[in-house]
Amino acid sequence: MSSLPSAPVTSEKRTTEFFDKYFSKKLSFPSNEVDAVIGFFEKRGFDKTAAISTSTILLEQAKIDSVNVFQLLDTLKGLNEIQLSSVVAEVLNYSRDSTSSLGFKRTEVVEKLEKRNIVV
Repeated sequence: MSSLPSAPVTSEKRTTEFFDKYFSKKLSFPSNEVDAVIGFFEKRGFDKTAAISTSTILLEQAKIDSVNVFQLLDTLKGLNEIQLSSVVAEVLNYSRDSTSSLGFKRTEVVEKLEKRNIVV
């Protein structure tokens, strides 16, 4: 054992090590599942890039949870646009770092309990 101090780890080396491990886990999906999920989101108004990134996360999560992707799509078919956006935002938030999250604004219509006619 040497009495010399160890060489400091530079930020460049740590970054390289992190990203070298980042892509180490390989996942593969059948092409019909990939095309079906991407087509599902494109049909509902998602941009091509957004459909691909959302589909990737849904396919990964379905594989982790051992859920059939086509059953997942059948479940999502019954949702309207707002409900689908909400579900997609939740799924994307679970796959993101805790320091960032996605959201959208809902306009709430509040019915006032007290309505009066005032004659002046």
